[in-house]
Amino acid sequence: MKPHVTAEAKTDLFEIWDYIASRSGVAAADRVSDTIEAEIHKIGETPGAGHFREDVTDNSLRFWGVYSYLIAYRWQPRPVEIVAIVHGARDLRVFFEEREH
Repeated sequence: MKPHVTAEAKTDLFEIWDYIASRSGVAAADRVSDTIEAEIHKIGETPGAGHFREDVTDNSLRFWGVYSYLIAYRWQPRPVEIVAIVHGARDLRVFFEEREH
């Protein structure tokens, strides 16, 4: 089943692409973006994949790693809902608190 990607997650993906393109070129940005999109589709096929991060949020979100990024998604609804794509080095607790407001 194809996952639902929120507007915020689409913006995250564009910002990741833009950041990589400005530093490493369009081809590198395209490769990373394509890989993240492929992993998003895998998540849609296997809801529940990945792990919880209780230090970040409650168990309503699961996380799936791709390169240095984490795809955060709600796994209970069908289809799953991709809510964020964020670099793993960010302060995830602050990131998600800011998203809630």
